[in-house]
Amino acid sequence: MLPSNNSSKTESFKAIQNVFTQYLRDPENNPAPTGVEDRRMAVYRELVYNNIEGFIANSFPVLRKITADKQWHEMLRDYVHRHKSHTPLFPKMPQEFLQYLELERNQYPDDYPFLFELAHYEWIETALSLDTREINFDNVDKMGNLLEGVPVLSPLSIALSYAWPVHKISPQNIPKDKLAQTYLLVYRSRDYVVGFIELNPVSAKLIAELTSNIDKTGKQILDVIAKQLDHPDPDIVIKGGLEMMQDFRAKDIVLGTK
Repeated sequence: MLPSNNSSKTESFKAIQNVFTQYLRDPENNPAPTGVEDRRMAVYRELVYNNIEGFIANSFPVLRKITADKQWHEMLRDYVHRHKSHTPLFPKMPQEFLQYLELERNQYPDDYPFLFELAHYEWIETALSLDTREINFDNVDKMGNLLEGVPVLSPLSIALSYAWPVHKISPQNIPKDKLAQTYLLVYRSRDYVVGFIELNPVSAKLIAELTSNIDKTGKQILDVIAKQLDHPDPDIVIKGGLEMMQDFRAKDIVLGTK
């Protein structure tokens, strides 16, 4: 059975679209559609790239500031050419770029060794700011006793661990070597303010325990941590842990008790 004229036209149009999009993705290595003057193609070429580049630059401001222009644009060109997005939504583009860095970005000599970790940290801040969930205080005693009650951790708090001090990186502070493990907690308050706290090993243990806790009281959690640390005076751990939880509650990281 011969294809209809409409079917032939559809296939022809798809072929033109494919040439058009391949050219926009990588104009240096793909031919432009025939019959279209370069002046017109330049409008699309610049519009597509500039929109993507501008959005990524705004989503990863520290990464953009510390990356030289030539290297930045080479990386963004490679992203546009190589990465096949899973969504057309612009707010999801930072996550798409993060996937590119993790899974598709070839190792370039000029890439920072902390490239992915810094991008991940910046993406987490964006993701929390766009998270549609609200802090829910149902079945929570906001002023409950944090030692005698069961502390409730906000779902809008994310514990992170990095090999590089990503929260300190800036054009004036480019780390050369890995230091001790960096523990961070990124959170969003009920007023939609995104912040972060640098955790020490003890406060990182506390957050880990709170994250998985179902029915232990605050004191029981701190007793576990004191034993893990083999601390000679558990009361010091309990006192310090209570102060941490009170500070977390003031920041809407701990919401109160069940």
